[in-house]
Amino acid sequence: MLITSRETQRWVIPKGNPIKGLRAHEAAAQEAFEEAGAEGIACPTQIGSYSYAKRRKTGLVKTIAVDVFPFAVTGQAEEWPEQDERTTAWFTLANAAAAVDEPELKTIIARFREPAAAPGLLDRIVTFGEKIGRNIPVLRWFQSLMPKQTRFFDLFEAHSSTLVAGADALAKLMQGGPDIEAHIREIVIQEQNADDIARDVLQDVRRTFVTPFDRSAITGLIGVMDDAIDQMNQTAKAVALFEVRAFAAEMRDMSGIIVEAARVTEEAIPLLRALSTNAGRLHTLTGRLIALEGHADEIHDQGLKALFRDSKERPMDFVVGQEIYAHLEKVVDRFEDVANEIQGLVIDHA
Repeated sequence: MLITSRETQRWVIPKGNPIKGLRAHEAAAQEAFEEAGAEGIACPTQIGSYSYAKRRKTGLVKTIAVDVFPFAVTGQAEEWPEQDERTTAWFTLANAAAAVDEPELKTIIARFREPAAAPGLLDRIVTFGEKIGRNIPVLRWFQSLMPKQTRFFDLFEAHSSTLVAGADALAKLMQGGPDIEAHIREIVIQEQNADDIARDVLQDVRRTFVTPFDRSAITGLIGVMDDAIDQMNQTAKAVALFEVRAFAAEMRDMSGIIVEAARVTEEAIPLLRALSTNAGRLHTLTGRLIALEGHADEIHDQGLKALFRDSKERPMDFVVGQEIYAHLEKVVDRFEDVANEIQGLVIDHA
């Protein structure tokens, strides 16, 4: 989403000055609402920064540094403070990058999510082999009995979609409110869907004569992906069991990181279809996952410390909060495991 600036009417992203009492990503979320009516989940780990020259009313020009945070939009309000002062619009990434003026911001937008590259040489060789099989009756009959290599990629991508849906529901759950039970049900549904997909992968590993990667790499990757949504489900179960209705800011921040980690994973998985071509982008994305996990650890420690300080007279509050924090941390840890599995594939095959 881009908005127009008030003075020059050029396209920009929602932004503003630091707000006393709010952390940077919380201030960014507040500005997104005030300027664009955007509501959603802010990730506390910035995705980049850029600078631009701002002209004051006095005529002086000052260089402003801007930190950019991912923000998963869940809706747009019917009314917001600056509704009549700006135009808001949704763009494709390419069009948004072309619309803004700042070169560094163009780069941030353009690299936020890149389409999967065209198949590499290995993929073309596999396709050629399949074509030969279709022209030879005995091989055609044999191939018909075997699951296709591309099915593994299809299943991985389907599983990554459950991670995104589960993460979105988890982040909404951490916001509290009247729809907690609905969000818990959504996480359970996505976890069950993910289990079905993981089971199909394991069955195909046993049935497929030639796999795109080592069998251990396939089972390892789907295993850690499935562990991630299992831990989301465990978080939801803890919330339901202890009837928690309000969540600490640090819990919400960790859920924002989980949303971003799921998005990055969903971008990375299709790139496995052409490892050599996409090795550089995969390196960037796995680095992002590892950075997210490191930031989540810091937030986890801060939250646990605050929880201990605030619950000295209510020890059960600490027990319950610690349980939720533990599951949230394990979710992010599993996304780091996903990054490690992908990096291993790149090293072995790219």
